[in-house]
Amino acid sequence: MNPKIWFITGISRGLGLGLARAVLARGDVVVGTTRDGSSPGGIDSTRLSVLQLEMTDREQIEQTVAAAHRRHGRLDVVVNNAGYGLLGSIEEAKPQDVDHLFAVNFFAPLGVIQASLPLLRAQRHGHIVNISSIAGFAPAAGAGLYGASKFALDGLSQSLAQEVAPLGLRVTVVEPGAFRTDFLSAHSLRRTPGDIEDYQASSGRSVDGLLSRAGQQLGDPDRAALAIIEAVDADEPPLHLLLGSDALRRARVRLDQFEADLRHWEDVSRRTDFASETGAGSAR
Repeated sequence: MNPKIWFITGISRGLGLGLARAVLARGDVVVGTTRDGSSPGGIDSTRLSVLQLEMTDREQIEQTVAAAHRRHGRLDVVVNNAGYGLLGSIEEAKPQDVDHLFAVNFFAPLGVIQASLPLLRAQRHGHIVNISSIAGFAPAAGAGLYGASKFALDGLSQSLAQEVAPLGLRVTVVEPGAFRTDFLSAHSLRRTPGDIEDYQASSGRSVDGLLSRAGQQLGDPDRAALAIIEAVDADEPPLHLLLGSDALRRARVRLDQFEADLRHWEDVSRRTDFASETGAGSAR
C-alpha cells in the first residue's frame, strides 16, 4: 500500500508532535505546521516537511494547505490539531482573549477544512480529523469558553460528516481527556484574571484542581496517537473518538444528565407542537 500523506497543524509539541512521530514511524508521510516553520526537536525524517503557519491568518492557511498538497500531489488525512486553552470564569474573560481563542480553536480549523475540501472532493477520498476536547462535550466550571470553542468544532464536524459522506470523505472528531503533554503550561494555556471572589468555589476550585494535576494526567500521548491512527485506518472510522478513561467517565455522566432532563421534561417538550387539526377543533 502507498503511504498516507498526513497534513497536521501544530506539530511543535503535545499531541501534534506525538502524532507526527507515530505516523512517520509506520512509514507514512507528514506535512506539518509550526508557527515559525522550524522542525520540532526529536524528529529526523526525510518523510517530514514543515511549513510555517500562523493560525489566525486566513490567507496564509489557504496558501499553506495548497503548498502541502503540491508537495505530494494529494492529502489523505487532514488533522486540525493546533489550539490552546483558556481557563477561568466566563464573566472575567476579556473580549480580545475570547476573540483570539475562537480564531485559533474554531475559525482556523474551519479555514483549513474549507481550503482542503476542494482538493479532497477532487480525489474522492480523504479523512478530516478535528482534535477537540472532552470539554467540548462535557465542560467543567472554569472551562466554559474553551469548551465553547470546542463545542463549535464538534458541531461543525457532525454536520460536515453528513455533507461529505456521499463524496467518499470521512470525518472524525477526537475528544481527549487529560493527557500528559504541556497543555497546562504557558505554551498552551491562558487564564482569565480570577479576581472575583464569588467564583472561587466553582471555576476557581475547578481550575486550581486541574493545574495541580499537571504532569500526573492519566493520558499517554503516544497511545493517543496510535488510537487516532487506528481510527483513520478503520473501515468504518468513528465520528466521535474519545481518548482516556476520564473522558469516558465525563461523557457518560453528561449523557445520563441529558437523558434525565429528556425524561423529566418530555411532556413539556411535546406540548410545544402545534395542536393537531382534531385537537384544535375540539378545543374550539
